[in-house]
Amino acid sequence: MSFNTFGKIFRFTTWGESHGPAIGCVIDGCPPNIPLTEKDIQADMDRRRPGQSKFTTQRKEPDKVIILSGVFEGKTTGTPISIIIYNEDKKSRDYESIKNKFRPGHADYTYLKKYGIRDFRGGGRQSARETASRVAAGAVARVVLKKILGKKFNVIGAVTQLGLMSCDKSNWKDAEIRKNPFFCPDKKSVKLWEDYLLAVRKAGSSCGAIIELRATGVPVGLGAPIYSKLDTDISAALMSINAVKGVNIGSGMNAAFLSGEENSDEIRKKSGKIKFKTNHAGGILGGISSGQDIIASFAVKPTSSILTSRETIDKKGKNTKISVRGRHDPCVGIRAVPIGEAMISCVLLDHLLMHKAQCG
Repeated sequence: MSFNTFGKIFRFTTWGESHGPAIGCVIDGCPPNIPLTEKDIQADMDRRRPGQSKFTTQRKEPDKVIILSGVFEGKTTGTPISIIIYNEDKKSRDYESIKNKFRPGHADYTYLKKYGIRDFRGGGRQSARETASRVAAGAVARVVLKKILGKKFNVIGAVTQLGLMSCDKSNWKDAEIRKNPFFCPDKKSVKLWEDYLLAVRKAGSSCGAIIELRATGVPVGLGAPIYSKLDTDISAALMSINAVKGVNIGSGMNAAFLSGEENSDEIRKKSGKIKFKTNHAGGILGGISSGQDIIASFAVKPTSSILTSRETIDKKGKNTKISVRGRHDPCVGIRAVPIGEAMISCVLLDHLLMHKAQCG
């Protein structure tokens, strides 16, 4: 199985399976002399880990990170950083009854057809469990970015739509995102979302979500105008996350409904500084960062593992039905917030290092 590595200069390779002994990543290209501890990484891991509320899978994984290499006396050495995360709450027996059936919406069918072998225990390598390794890599990227760009740099994500329930983004409060189990930026929407998702879970179903990411303090000039556009690489990074089916940069698809006058982000100089009146472009013009906030959003499909009986086929091609039991998220998009933050952080650091390599 190829293509387990992401990035150009700042690169990481993830490894491991959902029900294997451990998962992890190897990070290559991290600059030396950056203060880094396991605690710096653990904070982001704790935001992604399962079993934190009744609205996520009840699999209890501490997701404790252990740094095996690449750090000496509290600083990065510039050599590969190897990180391991042990799987401690595996229940492979939950999958015994369906191991010969293809779960609709999952990659079971395509994976087996491509490779001729499939780890049915939680999806193996296909599982969203793999994203814990990405969050670890993203945490390292964020530490480096803050060291280089200073405190003005920040990346924050939030769920702005839960199934049919949207929130009022004009009420967006960064502090509110960390106070509720939905990563919702609008305090007024939390109770409505709670009732809605409990009803979805009670029905044995699931729902999708939209996550918005905002990166502040990004300098002008990151990206390239043709084959390595900043928005191209951000889109690829977000699309690589399990269950993601669409990405918008700035106004994205909605730009098609705007007039030229509405969509043009007018530019003015005020008090010696360049100012944009709007940010429909999402902070990226011609594939290069403009110095505005980078705004990206992505859509996560409803969790495919549901209790409701669905039609499918088995490995012998016979028609059958399936109901997926076990521990699953009624909305996998909730835990995608720190994953999205991690991936955009990795892209921004990668492009920052490329920019410095070419432009000094």
